[in-house]
Amino acid sequence: MRYQGRITKWTDDEGFGFITPNGGGEKVFVHISSFSNRQRRPEGNELVTYELKTDGKGRAQANTVAFVGEKPTPSTPPGRSNIPPLFAVCFLAFVVGAVIAGRLPVVVLALYLVASLVAFFAYAFDKSAALRNQWRTQESTLHLFALLGGWPGALAAQRLLRHKSAKASFQATFWATVVLNCGALGWLFSPSGARTLQSVLGAA
Repeated sequence: MRYQGRITKWTDDEGFGFITPNGGGEKVFVHISSFSNRQRRPEGNELVTYELKTDGKGRAQANTVAFVGEKPTPSTPPGRSNIPPLFAVCFLAFVVGAVIAGRLPVVVLALYLVASLVAFFAYAFDKSAALRNQWRTQESTLHLFALLGGWPGALAAQRLLRHKSAKASFQATFWATVVLNCGALGWLFSPSGARTLQSVLGAA
């Protein structure tokens, strides 16, 4: 059975919101993965039709959601590739190997680990704030953590917490910071990069 309602709250950063059924009633949770048309993202206040299902905790959730005027088709959650987390693991293993081989100082590895931990908790805090409608961490701050070496932790947070992983514009900027950070690390292996790093460590 299909129902009709209006999206009365939508948080695009998180990819979820709530539908108020026509005629009133309890609001229904809706996730972006439940929409039939993945080419169009909700903005809020749209009329939609949907089916009802219950999650693991017995709460009502919209399924096979379609904008009014569009034909509903069964929606399936997008598959998540294992390539990004595998890349992060291989990258950190490479840094560890470079430290053991004496090509990089241990402080570089420590920077990646600390920055990744900070980034992970920043993502966790931001998701918690979004769910509670509280003060949010700016996207530019999250990107800065990634640029400074915290992108492996940020990637882990995106995957484990399912946070900031569906917004295309955020993902484009995020991967740009990953490329820039990897490029900076590659520069440290050059003679000029090694000299600069040594001078910075010496001054510290």
